[in-house]
Amino acid sequence: VAQGPQAYPSSYLWEEISVMDERNTPMRTYQVCNVMEANQNNWLRTGLIQREGAQRVYVEIKFTLRDCNSLPGVPGTCKETFNVYYHESNSASPPPLRHIRESQYVKIDTIAADESFTQTDVGDRVMKLNTEVRDISGLSKRGLYLAFQDLGACIALVSVRVFYKRCPLAVLNLARFGDTVTGGDSALVEVRGSCVEDAEELEAPRMFCSADGGWLVPIGRCVCKPGFEEVDGRCQPCRSGFYKASAMDAYCVKCPPHSYSHQDKASECVCERGFHRAETDPRSMACTRPPSAPGNPISTVNETAVTLEWSPPRDSGGRGDVTYSVHCKKCSGEAAPGASGTGERCVPCGSGPHFNPRQFGLAHPRVLVTELQPRTNYTFSIEALNGVSDLSPSPRHLVSVNVTTSQTVSVIVKERRGRDSITLAWQAPEPSDGTVVEYEVTYYEKNQRDQNYTVLKTKSNSMTVEGLKPGTTYVFRVRARTDGGYGNYGGEIELETSHEDMLAVGDPNQQTILAVSIAGGVVLLILLVACFVVSGRHCGYIKAKQDPEEEKMQFQHGRVQLPGTRTYIHPHTYEDPNQAVREFAKEIEVFNIRIERVIGAGEFGEVCSGRLRLPSKREIHVAIKSLKAGYTEQQRRDFLSEASIMGQFDHPNIIRLEGVVTRCKPVMIITEYMENGSLDTFLKKHDGQFTVIQLVGMMRGIAAGMQYLSEMNYVHRDLAARNILVNSNLVCKVSDFGLSRVLEDDPEAAYTTRGGKIPIRWTAPEAIAYRKFTSASDVWSYGIVMWEVISYGERPYWEMSNQDVIKAIDEGYRLPAPMDCPIVLHQLMLDCWEKSRSERPKFGHIVNSLDQLIRNPSALKQLANSTIWEDPVTPEPAVSTVEDWLDSIKMGQYKEHFSNAGYVTLDSVLYVSVSELGKMGVALTGHQKKILSSIQSLQAQQGTHVQV
Repeated sequence: VAQGPQAYPSSYLWEEISVMDERNTPMRTYQVCNVMEANQNNWLRTGLIQREGAQRVYVEIKFTLRDCNSLPGVPGTCKETFNVYYHESNSASPPPLRHIRESQYVKIDTIAADESFTQTDVGDRVMKLNTEVRDISGLSKRGLYLAFQDLGACIALVSVRVFYKRCPLAVLNLARFGDTVTGGDSALVEVRGSCVEDAEELEAPRMFCSADGGWLVPIGRCVCKPGFEEVDGRCQPCRSGFYKASAMDAYCVKCPPHSYSHQDKASECVCERGFHRAETDPRSMACTRPPSAPGNPISTVNETAVTLEWSPPRDSGGRGDVTYSVHCKKCSGEAAPGASGTGERCVPCGSGPHFNPRQFGLAHPRVLVTELQPRTNYTFSIEALNGVSDLSPSPRHLVSVNVTTSQTVSVIVKERRGRDSITLAWQAPEPSDGTVVEYEVTYYEKNQRDQNYTVLKTKSNSMTVEGLKPGTTYVFRVRARTDGGYGNYGGEIELETSHEDMLAVGDPNQQTILAVSIAGGVVLLILLVACFVVSGRHCGYIKAKQDPEEEKMQFQHGRVQLPGTRTYIHPHTYEDPNQAVREFAKEIEVFNIRIERVIGAGEFGEVCSGRLRLPSKREIHVAIKSLKAGYTEQQRRDFLSEASIMGQFDHPNIIRLEGVVTRCKPVMIITEYMENGSLDTFLKKHDGQFTVIQLVGMMRGIAAGMQYLSEMNYVHRDLAARNILVNSNLVCKVSDFGLSRVLEDDPEAAYTTRGGKIPIRWTAPEAIAYRKFTSASDVWSYGIVMWEVISYGERPYWEMSNQDVIKAIDEGYRLPAPMDCPIVLHQLMLDCWEKSRSERPKFGHIVNSLDQLIRNPSALKQLANSTIWEDPVTPEPAVSTVEDWLDSIKMGQYKEHFSNAGYVTLDSVLYVSVSELGKMGVALTGHQKKILSSIQSLQAQQGTHVQV
């Protein structure tokens, strides 16, 4: 307060008086008690109170007030309240009190006492102190004056405190938020934070200062810079021997193998002498070195071609990106000028030879070299390279192999032609090419090489080829095989057989052959006729015994029905849909049905329970769907199509069709009655009442039914707990086989681009995006049903909107394990929710997996939500490669990701961080946790620790 209070009309009305409190402590008060006179208007005003940027201030008043009834002889003008006002001003000079007007001030409130004192209290020295707090908002000027108006009360102002609230200095998420004055009214004040020392923004840090001085709704955060880690809300430098490569990494980690950091704040570790890190290598990867030389080179010479093979280097340098390059030199056998001894003169081969698949960058230790010159010496030097070979100043490690190509066979020099044979002769190659093992003769009709050719082999340098066509031109080629392999072909030669007739009439031998041929033909004809007669009688006998219905089903609607196989036939296959109903559904007379009560409403009408009594059969409990009045012919067909579909199925986990009523109205579909209704409602009603084995048994039944449907090539499209019915024995059966899939009344439906609706929360992403429904999309839906069963009918994705569900799934989000869910069941759900439909399990595999769990209940004891990092799968002790390790934790789909990132040894894997997994393409949080948890196990086996 700039100056002391001022009173009006005179200071003797509002007096500053010292009094003693209950503890005999003196205190200063301002009092007024002019109650004996009427029309009182006494003011007490403070000096200017500085606002200091506050938009909202609070006024705390402590006072005592005399009970008017305790004052003897006081007229009725005595008051027990007083008024409080304020006046905003930019000036330290207040309006004069002698001209004070209420219109110059804003009234805060009329103040009354909760307790007033009497004469007795005064005698007993009891101070009944009242405390009232009022707030003033919307302030904008330099300061304000407070004014207290007495209208005839007996008051003592003990204290007046004016204050405002502010949010204190705070540090959260490595961001510092300064001391902040609260806003006016109840509005939140948004405050931008600043990162603490050695931190940088990940997302702009913000918080909101509430009206009561508390911080709310932190948004964004800062992260420690590379080389620093968070400790107790501060960024501390990585100590020697540790590093942090990315701000996204949480902690400093130990330097990878063959690297070091001798200083604090390291963002990467330097490679040891002789080791290197490629430009594309992640900083968390161990430093590596060039590979050793390849081993055991083997050459196989084939004429002017050679196949080179070798074994991989013993030391790959710690990398998996080993490739090979082959260098070729051609040697003449002459000494180089100025050279001593008998050394050969060798020069690079140049562009002559052809390397298949390539000369440099070979992925496999094998290459075929063709188009070499015959009888020439070659030297091939094979080099192993990896990603750091170019960084090493050391000489390259090579292994060499010498090869001499062979000579070709001379051109055919002699031939003799006959009517159906040709005799060939040729010169052998020179002995220097090696001992001839055999010759290969290839021939074919001219212009017929692509259709047919013949290969013959002989150890002689001549051959007679028989069985040829008269008057036909043939092309012949010959090559030799020596100890060094096959040589080149010696050139092609065309020879024609003689033009004699194939069958001379005057030749007695040929006439004999003709006679025998005719006789044989007659005998063959007689045998064929006899076989036909016998076969016809045999077929007629079988047909006579065949059931007419079976005969009709052997071939119909463009489909062959094989014995022992069943395939779903779509009702639209029939030109007349009513034919499908007659084909697969049994007509029931309406007088055999007794309707008892309505149990629900379906898409086309009411659903009732009732009784069915067929001749010579016991009465059974049934469900009856009826078609509502006023239906169209299309609605009737759609209604009955479900019956024509159901009638094709016969499985204990598929709802059974008893028959239909189509000859009178209303049209009805009769199915078996399921006492416990839909699975979702049943589970909600009996929440927590079943054992895990019972729940697995329900899942197994549903999976068995879906396996049957998938084997019949039927895709359900709307598999959900609401479409599973449960009988009194807890047997679950798949239902709802309508074709139209009309879901107008279904709150879970969402529009697609074609205007139809599909249940987003249960549908696979490819079916949502492209309407691609397959058995694999049914598997996705089955995973959601598993989740519904374990959660006792909880709504998938809770209150998320359909669009949020679609976005979350596309970004890799999957439903977490429900409470007390066995980890093996949640893993099976995740397998069903693989983004690639080819990687989802088949229903047969799911049934087998659930059968194993039922036979081995102990596998269900480990719960998925027991600890955030717990993982039931740990690498086998015998795991020695990254591929085997990933397979052991069922993450084999990331083999190529690890290989491309350079993680090819288990040592390098030990230092993988969360950020590196993200860069590799491991986007799913669950998969990241699984891999990092397994890495922790690997570290534990080696006695080290890695921060993840």
